Amino acid sequence: MPSDGRLIAIGDIHGCHKEFEDLLDKLDLRKDDRVVLLGDLVNRGPDSYKVVQLAREHATASLLGNHELRLINYRKTDDPSHLKKYDYDTLKQLNGKCWDYLEAMPLTYEDRELGVVFVHGGFLPGKPWARQPARVVTRIQVVDKDGEPRKRSEAPGAPHWSEIWKGPPFVVYGHTPRAAVAETVWTRGIDTGCVLGGVLTAYVLPEGKIVQVKAREKYYSNA
Repeated sequence: MPSDGRLIAIGDIHGCHKEFEDLLDKLDLRKDDRVVLLGDLVNRGPDSYKVVQLAREHATASLLGNHELRLINYRKTDDPSHLKKYDYDTLKQLNGKCWDYLEAMPLTYEDRELGVVFVHGGFLPGKPWARQPARVVTRIQVVDKDGEPRKRSEAPGAPHWSEIWKGPPFVVYGHTPRAAVAETVWTRGIDTGCVLGGVLTAYVLPEGKIVQVKAREKYYSNA
């Protein structure tokens, strides 16, 4: 890779295709840039299909998020218990090439030269990151008192995994929506809730620059 190429991570897009286009325009991509999407490209927002098309055109890698995993599991099993209400809209939008793209998504993307790993949800501290399964790395938010990975709603008050991650590697992740980028010595959390009316965030390496665009509207509420 030429030395002036940037490595750009983009947080959870969730079907917000216009904001994704806005951010790509603002980043002014160059030929030698690499773009890594941190998963949850689909669901909740207005057009998952268009997001996948833009990803296929511009992304070096798109990582598996819990929303893609859920759709893939449904497609494999035909078991509707995998689905949530808004998944049905997404299922209507996706075609065969979209499914091929989703099913080829890796769990992680590593740049050894920069000492960074990208992932959707995160890692369980104290265990080798590269061996952790999809159910952990796509869903983890907090770590409970027994050292088990949980969602925030499952273990209120438990520490977020990033707060106890000592590295290396440096980890850039999405999945846990916050009002602002979450920073620790060894991590950056860049899901800033675009679909919830927040902003869509890119983290640009090697300089560690943040680039953001505001959501055009609030498309979904967790309430």
